[in-house]
Amino acid sequence: MKVIKAKNITKKNFSKFGQLIDTSKKNPISINDGYAKRFDDLINIDTSKKKGKAIISIFKAKKRRFPIKIDMMEKHPLGSQAFIPMEDTKFLVFVAPRGDKPDIDKIQSFLVPKQTGVNYKAGIWHFPLISLKNMNYLIVDRKGKGNNLVIYKFKKDKIILKK
Repeated sequence: MKVIKAKNITKKNFSKFGQLIDTSKKNPISINDGYAKRFDDLINIDTSKKKGKAIISIFKAKKRRFPIKIDMMEKHPLGSQAFIPMEDTKFLVFVAPRGDKPDIDKIQSFLVPKQTGVNYKAGIWHFPLISLKNMNYLIVDRKGKGNNLVIYKFKKDKIILKK
């Protein structure tokens, strides 16, 4: 049995899987007569393979209970996928590098801090949304032709995620 414990996420330790969506270390542009600040170019959305287009959706997530048995992972080979919490809360991600199947020895889990989202690179293996409370997430995803969902089911490997 392999037990994975979530660690704090940083731009550096998550960079091979994707990007953090946050405003730290970004200089905003003052807009709307000073009543708002605009933070541009926070992530790179990748949806153009096979003429895909970017779409925005809302996922209504249920709170997960721990420990979680990880029995599958998925990837989206044709586009990136961004998760942005719509409330001020933390959430977890569970990821593995690109490949034909998830490499159990390279699986990692990260705790994403408040006021931060993530953008998975195309082809990154991940477990579905791991929300720490019942709430909505804004999702930026790809829509278009081609198979953009690959699911891998763990048959022999027993993997447990602890918070």
